[in-house]
Amino acid sequence: MGATARRFADQMASRRSVRHFAPDPVPLEVIEAAVRAAACSPSGANLQPWRFVVLTDPQRKRRLRQAAEAEELEFYTRRASAEWLRAVAPMGTDWQKPFLETAPVVIVVFEVHRGPNSPKPYYVKESVGIATGVLITALHLAGLATLTHTPSPMKFLNEICDRPAEERACVVIPVGYPAAGVTVPQLTRKPLSEVLVRR
Repeated sequence: MGATARRFADQMASRRSVRHFAPDPVPLEVIEAAVRAAACSPSGANLQPWRFVVLTDPQRKRRLRQAAEAEELEFYTRRASAEWLRAVAPMGTDWQKPFLETAPVVIVVFEVHRGPNSPKPYYVKESVGIATGVLITALHLAGLATLTHTPSPMKFLNEICDRPAEERACVVIPVGYPAAGVTVPQLTRKPLSEVLVRR
């Protein structure tokens, strides 16, 4: 049991977000298996208030990038606080999001709220957050790189993904292989003694 837990922790310690993807296709059965794993997550009243939209069509991904960059340009130049801009500076992010087009797969995760064909859900954000974590974990363990992207606002994603109004996008996840020679920022994680509290 301990060996299994340590091995899993070591595997997850190697996970890094990637912002530069190779255009090489990825096996769609791997994507489907990762979504199946995510869909096994716990949820409020077991209502499973999530939808995973897998985009591979180049035209749709181009539209996604154009719409996201329009929102991001507005955010970076007008709405973002100086404090937030300083916090993300080490990661080298800006309003340009080419990964939305170059990554072979983009998964848009939606929260499913009450609608004509869906009941009122409970603990939606918590449930979808857990499922998203499982999805990222499954993709990492399969050998794929990911990034979490949260353009704001995200309402444009309903049109691009052909989703009804009761579904609300919460995160966009480009998926693929890292581009050749890609580097990631030298980030450190907090030590266990800082995040684990025993009582």
